[in-house]
Amino acid sequence: MTGLPLVDVSALLDPGASEVSTAAVGREVDAACRDTGFLLVTGHGIDRALRDDLEHLSREFFAQPEDAKAQIAMARGGLAWRGWFPVGGELTSGRPDQKEGVYFGTERDATDPRVLARPPLHGPNLFPAEPAELREVVLRWIDEVAALGQALLGGVALGLGLDRDWFARHLTADPTVLFRVFHYPPGDTDSWGVGEHTDYGLITLLAQDHHGGLQVRSRGAWIDVPADPYVFVVNIGDMLERMTRGGYRSNPHRVRNLSRADRLSFPLFLDPSWDATVTPLPETVFADLPDDDSAARWDGQSVHAWEGVYGDYLTAKVAKVFPGLAAAL
Repeated sequence: MTGLPLVDVSALLDPGASEVSTAAVGREVDAACRDTGFLLVTGHGIDRALRDDLEHLSREFFAQPEDAKAQIAMARGGLAWRGWFPVGGELTSGRPDQKEGVYFGTERDATDPRVLARPPLHGPNLFPAEPAELREVVLRWIDEVAALGQALLGGVALGLGLDRDWFARHLTADPTVLFRVFHYPPGDTDSWGVGEHTDYGLITLLAQDHHGGLQVRSRGAWIDVPADPYVFVVNIGDMLERMTRGGYRSNPHRVRNLSRADRLSFPLFLDPSWDATVTPLPETVFADLPDDDSAARWDGQSVHAWEGVYGDYLTAKVAKVFPGLAAAL
């Protein structure tokens, strides 16, 4: 019905699972990454009550007046690029999105070596005074969903014929973890909650409320993704496409909220370490493909021609999303 595979990943989270069962999950994940670049994940072990608390508290925050939400405006986060932005405050391909949101990430205090080095996107989170409980729920969500993401990358490694801990050893020992809470007001056929785009890193783990609106592009067509609050939508990002020489596809997606109700979504991005150099896997894993794929990309930029450390790639991308903040760098 959806064109997206449904994968039970419980074996990847079970220390007693057999190699046969974990390898089977790895093959399912690999097939999804080669085909659509998206999969629906069950058996993830994230407590339903935690997800429900996250939605309830997020709705409570977004229901406040703008001057209350502005107490944690992104401008107050400085280089960390954390905090709230209003509807239209984030751009996709230069056009304002019809959503508001809050940016979070790995919590780092002022004494953290990463913060002292002053790279963008590192630092303490900004949490609202009300609801005060949001802080604890968000930090717990980041920890638990990031751990799920590391387990899923173990499945990706198995599917690629690599050691299960390959990503942990080479790219995600100190991962870049970013988390967003997005609120989409009711829309119309002329506006996009977020326009066509791809994600930048390795994998994204998205939880939704029960209102649809997410579409993914596969095989030249847009597919509507069902909105199940307790099933994660997982997709791969540009760096995983780069690693696999285009064998895995970082396919575009977009959101249009046509319901008469507000919509919430909760994407967590599990990406390479800030200073990691992401290089293609050996040709024994994936045959070489043409380097220049820019003509087929939504942004006209090739992930295969790009070179550098992941932090530079991410900073350049986010600077286009928030040009006002980028001007302060």
